[in-house]
Amino acid sequence: MIACKRIYDPPGADDGRRLLVDRLWPRGVSREAARLDDWLKELAPSDGLRRWFGHNPALWEEFRARYREELKTHVEMLDDLRAEAKRGSVTLLFAARDTEHNNAVVLKEMLNEGK
Repeated sequence: MIACKRIYDPPGADDGRRLLVDRLWPRGVSREAARLDDWLKELAPSDGLRRWFGHNPALWEEFRARYREELKTHVEMLDDLRAEAKRGSVTLLFAARDTEHNNAVVLKEMLNEGK
């Protein structure tokens, strides 16, 4: 199972492996409070794409397409994550306020498509 969750939300017993998928560390969150199992910066959108998008919902479809192209360069990491999700729960953590238009949502889509 793969879930998406804001890193600002409290950790839950059903989170499984908690993986931060943002390039930048979230403001105001200590490493202890985050209770991360890993920080996958490599799977985050490039700095240029992240800045261009700026969490503007009007740019969502174009961001989604560009980010999916970037993710195609990380096939091995995606395969590893899929295998991990088959063994147990995985929670993709993100800092964005918008829970519908963020990179974790796109990453989850890609991971689920490869099953």
